[in-house]
Amino acid sequence: MKSMRSLGIVAGLAIIGLLCSAAVLLAQKGQDGAKKTPAGATAAPTTVSPATAAPAAKLAAKPEIKPTPGDEEPNRWWNQWAGSSIRNNTPVGKNIPAEFEPGEFDAKTGEWKKETSKNIKWVAKLGSQSYGNPVVADNKIWVGTNNGAGYLTRYPAETDLGCLLCFNEADGKFLYQHSSEKLPTGRVHDWPLQGICCAPYVEGKRLWFVTSRGEVVCLDTEGFHDGKNNGPFEKETSSAKDEADVIWVLDMMKQLGVSQHNMCSCSITATGDILWVCTSNGVDESHVNLPAPQAPSFLAVDKNTGKVLWSDSSPGMNILHGQWSSPAYAVLDGVPQVMFAGGDGYLYSFLGEATPDGKAKLLWKFDANPKESKYILGGRGTRNEIIATPVVYGGLVYLAVGQDPEHGEGQGHLWCIDPTKRGDVSSELAFNVGDLTKPIPHKRLQAVDPTHGEVARPNPNSAVVWHYGEYDQNGDGKVEFEETMHRTCGSVAIKGDLLYVSDFSGLFHCLDAKTGKAHWTHDLFAATWGSPLIVDGKVFIGDEEGKVTVFEHSPQKNILAENNMGNSVYSTPVVANNILYIANKTHLFAIESKD
Repeated sequence: MKSMRSLGIVAGLAIIGLLCSAAVLLAQKGQDGAKKTPAGATAAPTTVSPATAAPAAKLAAKPEIKPTPGDEEPNRWWNQWAGSSIRNNTPVGKNIPAEFEPGEFDAKTGEWKKETSKNIKWVAKLGSQSYGNPVVADNKIWVGTNNGAGYLTRYPAETDLGCLLCFNEADGKFLYQHSSEKLPTGRVHDWPLQGICCAPYVEGKRLWFVTSRGEVVCLDTEGFHDGKNNGPFEKETSSAKDEADVIWVLDMMKQLGVSQHNMCSCSITATGDILWVCTSNGVDESHVNLPAPQAPSFLAVDKNTGKVLWSDSSPGMNILHGQWSSPAYAVLDGVPQVMFAGGDGYLYSFLGEATPDGKAKLLWKFDANPKESKYILGGRGTRNEIIATPVVYGGLVYLAVGQDPEHGEGQGHLWCIDPTKRGDVSSELAFNVGDLTKPIPHKRLQAVDPTHGEVARPNPNSAVVWHYGEYDQNGDGKVEFEETMHRTCGSVAIKGDLLYVSDFSGLFHCLDAKTGKAHWTHDLFAATWGSPLIVDGKVFIGDEEGKVTVFEHSPQKNILAENNMGNSVYSTPVVANNILYIANKTHLFAIESKD
């Protein structure tokens, strides 16, 4: 399976700033585990040296997990990846079951046998490969997949498409789909059978998402069920009720010169009238050349018209492979910030608003790799890109590095960053040994090459609060496999100062969000692509073998259940209106307790 399988999960995954929907504001009440700080106040981070703390057995007393204001009010909707723009996948739900069984399907007809299931409300058929995370709003559910379900007569299941499917929230009935035909350029831009890999953003009666063809598309959430063809776009091939009603289209390849690698995927977020979008600009089929290094990587787009308000191409010639992360937005220390993870391994933060001159205003940037790390084609090196989504919690930013899953396992890094600093806030700076007063420009494959007289030095302006790479939890003087952070596609989830993150080597980590000290790790014995869900005192994580493991939300490891979903779970579980939604490779399951 090729590069963009990973994109459905970036899933990939929360708000301190302005949200556009009252429903999301309600959902957000329980998401930020820290106390609210007045506008303009700065959260005071604690600086911790990387991986030098005492063994787990010698840690301080376990932190008290306090309920967050609003926990008594379950969120009605989950209108975007991770529920809001701070991307912390911590909805509020009650009586969410830890145990469930998807049931059996008739081998000939594919019909679901409900009587063989446990705690399953309904099941909806998806395509043959599904990586998109479910989004719930306006009494509907949307999921990105391919055309394996063949819902439309004009596009039988054998026709390869990128599909955004819409279902009725109450019973899972299919309502309509948006269809993206494959690009004529083939797999270099649009990998076969990799459908829509992102999650849409929904507000009111409008939905926005990024297609596999490199387009930002605005849809009417009602489709043609309202009997109208809403414009200005009115050139839909069909206006049947099972088709999507397009409002406008921004073609990033044709209009902006973007050249996506294998797939375009970004789970959009928004503030006010602005959509925040990553373009997926990347390498060509050689995996070396960059056909469009000056094309934009990051966009601010008017959500009403599709007009580009500003763009930025900071990664430029330093893009390693692809750019498939999704942006986060928050008001931090009184400043609106939108954060994009670049294909060069840097996290960039820009002023999160439209600018008078139409240019992006960079606030800070952070190199998420050690300067001596080296990128080698095929994943054999130590320098990584970023597929995960940055997460904001307690006034700090959390981010982990990774690579296309096809590149295999490797060393990873998880960072906690103070976003109130400005400029280059990386942990290190690169210098020529002959002049330690002036940092040298970043180089694409290796920022510091000691064989060329280059050295890395600590950055006095570093924003690092803590770093987690490896940690001798048992204090035996060795760092074992289970004590290492590996590459990841997933984002963190945090509640009550407990942070959870999975890695592609199959380890699930629980850390102290304030200090970065490890509480425990667990080997799932299967690669994980998605991100954790924290809800109702439980933590859910899916894996490639099809298991959804459920842990107690606790600094002590306690496995509550292991559920077999029948096939791979590449996406991230979500909760809305006290219903748990999990998509495996071929089906979407609505899960609720029968008690």
